[in-house]
Amino acid sequence: MDFSLKDYGIDVSTILRNSQTAVLYESALKLEKGSAISSTGALLVYSGKRTGRSPKDKRVVRQENSEQNIDWGAVNQEMDEHTFMVNRERAIDYFNTREVLYVVDAFAGWDPNYRLKIRIICTRAYHALFMQNMLIMPTEEELADFGEPDYVIFNGGAFPANSFTTTMTSKTSIGLSLERKEMVILGTEYAGEMKKGIFSVMNYLMPLENVLPMHCSANVGESGDVTVLFGLSGTGKTTLSADPNRKLIGDDEHCWNGEGVFNIEGGCYAKAIDLSEEHEPDIFRAIRFGTVLENVVYDPKTRIVDYSDTRITQNTRASYPIEFIDNTQIPCMAGHPKNIILLTCDAFGVLPPVSKLTPEQASYHFIAGYTAKVAGTEMGVKEPSATFSACFGAAFMMWHPNKYATLLEKKMKEHGTTAWLVNTGWSGGDYGVGSRIKLKFTRAIIDAIHQGSFEGVAFQKEENFGLEIPLTCPNVPSEILIPENTWEDKEKFKTIKSKLVKLFIDNFKQFESKVSPEIAEAGPKIT
Repeated sequence: MDFSLKDYGIDVSTILRNSQTAVLYESALKLEKGSAISSTGALLVYSGKRTGRSPKDKRVVRQENSEQNIDWGAVNQEMDEHTFMVNRERAIDYFNTREVLYVVDAFAGWDPNYRLKIRIICTRAYHALFMQNMLIMPTEEELADFGEPDYVIFNGGAFPANSFTTTMTSKTSIGLSLERKEMVILGTEYAGEMKKGIFSVMNYLMPLENVLPMHCSANVGESGDVTVLFGLSGTGKTTLSADPNRKLIGDDEHCWNGEGVFNIEGGCYAKAIDLSEEHEPDIFRAIRFGTVLENVVYDPKTRIVDYSDTRITQNTRASYPIEFIDNTQIPCMAGHPKNIILLTCDAFGVLPPVSKLTPEQASYHFIAGYTAKVAGTEMGVKEPSATFSACFGAAFMMWHPNKYATLLEKKMKEHGTTAWLVNTGWSGGDYGVGSRIKLKFTRAIIDAIHQGSFEGVAFQKEENFGLEIPLTCPNVPSEILIPENTWEDKEKFKTIKSKLVKLFIDNFKQFESKVSPEIAEAGPKIT
């Protein structure tokens, strides 16, 4: 029986549903300007003016059954039902002007008990292939029994929102209605909006079932020991989760339920900037037929991609099915985490390369979501800049951060999980004086965590953050484990450390009223 979208008011003669990769390639090359095939067989695409997410244009419909649960504010801005329906109709009217539409019916969540049936309706083959990579594709039997979806995304991305509509701040709009179980995208063709929209839905629904959604990577060792790695952009979350001695569960979005950890996605969405076979062999080799390469620059004759060229954007990306990574755990599920690693790239050079956290400290640093980058180097400003993103993914958290932190603390205590803070940033001074901790040392630290090498070694308690710092680590020079010892100017170390402590304290004030006293007390202190 022919597939139809008429129940949505969409009457288009050609609808390609869960199409073969080759069909989507052909369609993109024929109908979408700028599409091409790379020298390794990947589909090269452009996302238009928007080459990243548009968080200021994301809104949630305020509804009686969910409004008390949502942490309203700069992240979760509200939209009224009428405006949502105006945008929905605008997307459907646009769909009805197209000769071809694409539909992806697939799953979010590898655990059948928690998975969502997702329907994507879109106008670009690029978007369809992207979501067929990022979701868990059904078998022929599952597709035949798919029925009505749990959530529908209407992606009219090339068609703008009306900026005069209530609450619109631009011609871009990403609207989510939890009551209607629908999402409408207008005015942006950046595919990541669909992926993160589904993650936002999971971030709302899962805590209602005592399941913790996590913006993290995860892998599992031969003995079944699971490690979860949290970290903001640039901290090493993807790099360090790709371990030849461990199987990858996933690189970005997971849930922790009563049985263990499961991946939400069926694929990976890796950053492609400066990608090389030498430093990221697994990702580099995954870029082949079936992979979507977004906004990269390539040689028009050889079709060889220049991953260092950022003329279009620094946010170049590769989307591919997770099975394109050889050492992968499929189904993407495993047991309860033995270790949780919170990654930070501290350009202040204050935090130790590795330290052990209590469950309360882990929840505190989870809420803080800290890293520090070098700000504005192109304008000559070299002082590090602190970045805080609650739960290492504030843009996608629907509840107050304490909801997720409390779940994390509870699950850690219940399953005896150990938490570690690992600094992949600077040592021997801040940026401009010290140097970045060598990747081989960070990998040795991660190996030591996995191998239990810190059991029985001596620890030193740091006075401000209260961190427990191991004094020895295999294949890591002992002198770099205590940050102060690596600084020549001890007074400057104390000054910068005090500055960082104050940044933590000032940032956390916004959470204190809703955070349990035990978690708030686990933060750094001024001495």
